[in-house]
Amino acid sequence: MPQTMPMVNLQAQYHRFKNDIDAAVIQVMESADFIQGSQVKNFENALAQLLNVKHVISCANGTDALQLAFMSLDLPEGSEIITPSFSYAALAEVIYLLKLKPVFIDINENSFLIDVSLIEQVITPKSKAIAPVHLFGQVANMEFILEIARKHNLYVIEDNAQAIGAEYCSTSVSGFGGTLGHIGTTSFFPSKNLGCFGDGGAVFTNDDDLAMKIRMIANHGQAEKYKHQVIGINSRLDSIQAAILGVKLPHLKSFTHSRQAVADRYNQSFESFEWLRVPQKEMNSTHVFNQYTLALKSKEDRDSLKENLSINGIPSMIYYPIPLHKQPAYFQNVSLPISEKISDRVLSLPICPELSIENQEYIIQTILKFYKNK
Repeated sequence: MPQTMPMVNLQAQYHRFKNDIDAAVIQVMESADFIQGSQVKNFENALAQLLNVKHVISCANGTDALQLAFMSLDLPEGSEIITPSFSYAALAEVIYLLKLKPVFIDINENSFLIDVSLIEQVITPKSKAIAPVHLFGQVANMEFILEIARKHNLYVIEDNAQAIGAEYCSTSVSGFGGTLGHIGTTSFFPSKNLGCFGDGGAVFTNDDDLAMKIRMIANHGQAEKYKHQVIGINSRLDSIQAAILGVKLPHLKSFTHSRQAVADRYNQSFESFEWLRVPQKEMNSTHVFNQYTLALKSKEDRDSLKENLSINGIPSMIYYPIPLHKQPAYFQNVSLPISEKISDRVLSLPICPELSIENQEYIIQTILKFYKNK
């Protein structure tokens, strides 16, 4: 058996780029330019160029990025934001904190992404925005979402924390996830495809006025020191994290290719088995596999496989065991059967650029053996 493996091997990634990362961090330390140093601006510009978006505004974390996005829109209290229930809590958390209302809808059973066919059914006079989540590494059906948004005069805020570098291309919409709506957000949490060694996040937009306002809000509401034009917060990406991200950014495409290669190997091993379903691709999106998430036939199958993997030294994760509309903090008395079913059946396997062929084969053979002997 290989040594116990992590879901994402951050130590191996650090050692892979150790010389460049150490040099970048030392440069920050020697300059003592810790807050809003040149590394921050350089990273923002490089990421904007890579994603072909006009503005990248970095901030302290992905949740702050969402808060900055919604604060910049000045939506009236009680405004309704249409968003999927099968997701992490950060988006719903921000919506409630700003005294807005999430309107949870169901997901597509195959892609795990927002079911766009349900959006118009929940639009009311209070609807102000659609907030798709580009879950697990691929972009939701933005062509349809943008069409609905234009029809009903709604904002589109993309939660792109798990899909940086994923590309969307349809007959009328093309570009990177997070750059297609009015505002996009991302997270640089260490386990993300582009992760720092601490917390970090960013907001994307092609709107000059929104970009200026978001920068002000992130800096205590000031564009000029001690002149506070709007109510703001304090949310900054520090120079050390920006320097680390600057080292990693040129490798993002190779990270993506490595993750896709792992996913391809998993798919080829599992796709002929009826007892689990491999990740299904959104038609117009590439998949960058922030997570490799299987769907099992039942909760019992999922839980027993997870236990067996653990016994054999293989980590796995359940993203997300309880949909948001069933969480005590965000409870809504609605029936979202696909979200509820998928929450009981999904299981994510280790995936990262540093996952060795040996470990991949061990994971695959362990799963195949478990089901053969079941």
